[in-house]
Amino acid sequence: MNTAGIKKPLLLVSGDHVSSGSLAKLLETNGYDIRVAATLTSALSEIRRHSPVLILVDRRTLAEEAGRRDQFPLAIPIIVLQPFDKSCGEDECLTELDAGYDLVFCSPHYRELLAHIRAILRRHNLPSAAPSVLRVEGLAMDTARHEVTVGGVHVELTPKEFRILHQFLLSPGVVLSRQDLLNRVWGEDYALEEHALDVHIHSLRQKIEADPSRPIFIVTIRGVGYKLQSP
Repeated sequence: MNTAGIKKPLLLVSGDHVSSGSLAKLLETNGYDIRVAATLTSALSEIRRHSPVLILVDRRTLAEEAGRRDQFPLAIPIIVLQPFDKSCGEDECLTELDAGYDLVFCSPHYRELLAHIRAILRRHNLPSAAPSVLRVEGLAMDTARHEVTVGGVHVELTPKEFRILHQFLLSPGVVLSRQDLLNRVWGEDYALEEHALDVHIHSLRQKIEADPSRPIFIVTIRGVGYKLQSP
């Protein structure tokens, strides 16, 4: 239950009026201000008008309209909802997580969904005095513009790669364990194998390192995790 006095605005995107109506009532009962959009086009209009703090989108709507993560503001977390009467495979979930969505929810238990919403909002609302531009030697990240440059050259990262690099830049020189990185980027409530993180680190190195086989920014600390060092 939201006890802060001001209801946090959420956006629910679904063409299924029956299920979206039931879910909207549940979220309103738990203290959220809910807007419902039946299509991705109308969802983008709602985002401009009401600035939701979190978006829940029906997986069928994404598929039918060929939705992409970059259609939505990257600063707003998104939960993809699997229809409650259908299961989804692990590979499907990983595909959408790799595409930048924060969570793929495949459970009929509403209380579990509410817990995930609260956990994600807590992470995104953590107070931070970090500057909008973070730098280590020739590596720079502008969080306000959502841009990364290496030696002044723009580098295109996926949303997950951006978040991983952001964690490193917030703690330069600090060794971060794999589990710590998983918790920070994917959340403590989401179970993901450490190998999935290693794959993202490998891809990130391909984009920011002059020689990915001999990284000078993100180095491996054997048996522990990774560290961002200043070359």
